[in-house]
Amino acid sequence: MKIIFQFILLLLSSQLAFSQIKVTKLDKNTIPKSVKYKGHIVNAASYIDADGNHLVITTETGVVDTPNPPDNSGYRDAAVYAYHYKITGNNYTLTWQMQDFVNTCPVDVSANFLPDTFAITDLNKDGKAEVWLMYITTCRGDVSPANMKIIMHEGDKKYAMRGEDRVQATDTEKIGGGYKFDHAFNTGSTAFKTHAIALWKKKINGDINH
Repeated sequence: MKIIFQFILLLLSSQLAFSQIKVTKLDKNTIPKSVKYKGHIVNAASYIDADGNHLVITTETGVVDTPNPPDNSGYRDAAVYAYHYKITGNNYTLTWQMQDFVNTCPVDVSANFLPDTFAITDLNKDGKAEVWLMYITTCRGDVSPANMKIIMHEGDKKYAMRGEDRVQATDTEKIGGGYKFDHAFNTGSTAFKTHAIALWKKKINGDINH
């Protein structure tokens, strides 16, 4: 009986260890020169889960002039990127990459990750980390909603929630705020959708400084 009890304790402690993801925040100076990325770093972290050691980086280009614009003036671009590297010893292998952008915009342009939304979690407690990214992209010269997205990766599986933020169109009317889940979210863990909806509600009102 004592042996069985000890085995159960060992099994429970092993499951607990795998469900806890160790995350370390990084800055530009701690990222190896062999790791390539575009733009300037917004978030960087390493983590350890049941699949090993990992590095994830999110970057933005900011607003830049469009190279060779159609009429040689007034067009601008902006982009966001995310990179995931698997770490094996001193080797860093790119396993997935995300990018989204607005090109050749003649009015106000932006592509920004939303503050306080980047996260590395294990919501379904399977020992494999989920990496959460949330950002907006827009090219607009009026009061209209920006495109807003949540992209989540668990291993090499991608989940997407797409829609728009909400803006005050008139003194009495707000527009936007709708979203759609992709098939991965709709058939995945309920905990994933719950977290995504909470993020959406937190950032829905069109202020990237929320």
